[in-house]
Order: sequence, then structure tokens, then C-alpha cells
Amino acid sequence: MYKHFFKRLLDILISSIALLCIGWFILLVAIFLHFANKGAGAFFFQERPGKDEKIFKVIKFKTMTDERGDDGELLPDAQRLTKIGKFVRSTSVDELPQLVNVFKGDMSLIGPRPLLVRYLPLYNVEQKRRHEVRPGITGWAQCHGRNAISWTEKFKLDVWYVDHCTLWTDLKVILITIKNVLMRKDINSASAATMEAFTGNN
Repeated sequence: MYKHFFKRLLDILISSIALLCIGWFILLVAIFLHFANKGAGAFFFQERPGKDEKIFKVIKFKTMTDERGDDGELLPDAQRLTKIGKFVRSTSVDELPQLVNVFKGDMSLIGPRPLLVRYLPLYNVEQKRRHEVRPGITGWAQCHGRNAISWTEKFKLDVWYVDHCTLWTDLKVILITIKNVLMRKDINSASAATMEAFTGNN
């Protein structure tokens, strides 16, 4: 009953209250990022697969510039990540605009993170099960390593959540997420400013 009804009801209630309470803060961060990103904009929109692999556009704060090298290609993530962007990311403030996605029904507050559309053909049968529920702003995998663990471990944790989606599990995710955000844990992977790309065998 919780997974199929009350979870969505709580998503609508909490996201609407949150947007009303912190809308001013989201606007303020957007203004700072507009200037820090050197004209690249404050928001990032990208297609992601949601529940049942339905495609939607996720909304996040943009934490990097669009600066390019002499060859015309974008500079590495670590070079384009601004100081303000790094702070926004390390505090997980970049995720706040996704409250709009939650309110719309594209996402849930808690669930597997929505990944890139190009990863869809790379999942095995078990990994595809992560799309049996709405993706979340935070989730079980984010509470147990986030970008510091391998893709294989992350997908196992996502599927575990699909099979154990209860109010108690979600409450634990919220508490652990708050703790991790305050401690700024597991923001980056061991070898990159952001998580390495998934290739189907990592």
C-alpha cells in the first residue's frame, strides 16, 4: 500500500511544502550560478529514464561552465567545475530543483538515481529492475557510498531498494542522507570530479 499509494502522496505533499518554503533560496542560488558559470546558465536540463524507462527531463543546478579548449571540445569536468559549483555540489544543493520533478511525478523523493538514457542498452536483466520504481533525489545507494562505490555495487543497492521499498526504509534513507550531506561524504569518485561513465562492465 505504501509503495503504490502513500509514497506518491507524501512526495506531492513534501515537495510542494518544500518548494514554497525554499523557493527564495533556489532563486538566490540560481542568480549566483548565472554569474559563476560565465553565461552557461544556472539550470541543467537532461533527458533521463524514469519509472518503466519512461523518458523525462531532470532539472538540476548547473555547476560547470561550458568552457572549451583550443580543439573546440569541452574542457575536463574538474576544470569546468567552478568554486561556487563545487560548494553547491558538495552540499547537494544542486539537487534541489528536482523537487519540481517530484511534484510533477517524474521522480520520487527517494529512489534509484535517474541515470543517462544512453545507459539503458547496457543494463543486464537484474540492473533494469531499478526502473520498477520512480527515480529519486536520494536513494539507498546514495546512502551507502554514492559516487565512491562501483557501478556494480550501486546497481545491487538500487535493486535491493526496489524489493524493500517501505516507509521505514525511506525514513532511514532520509536520516542517512542528512548525515552524509552535513559531512559532505562520497561526493566524488576515487579518480574523478564526478562519477565515471558506465560502460556495461564496471
